[in-house]
Amino acid sequence: MTQQKTTPTQPPVVQDLPAEPEPAFGWTQYAERINGRVAMIAFIALLLLEAVTHQDLFTWLGLR
Repeated sequence: MTQQKTTPTQPPVVQDLPAEPEPAFGWTQYAERINGRVAMIAFIALLLLEAVTHQDLFTWLGLR
């Protein structure tokens, strides 16, 4: 019988992931990302509100 020699393998190199942006004051990429997400959620909520109540936002708020 022949024995196979195993060669030691090196562990895979783990690449550093980009750091998450931290909250900061002003016009930052983090703030813009959060504002965009909130705007998308608000837009969908307004569409659902109009679909459920069959009224637009201004009528629902009593401004018309």
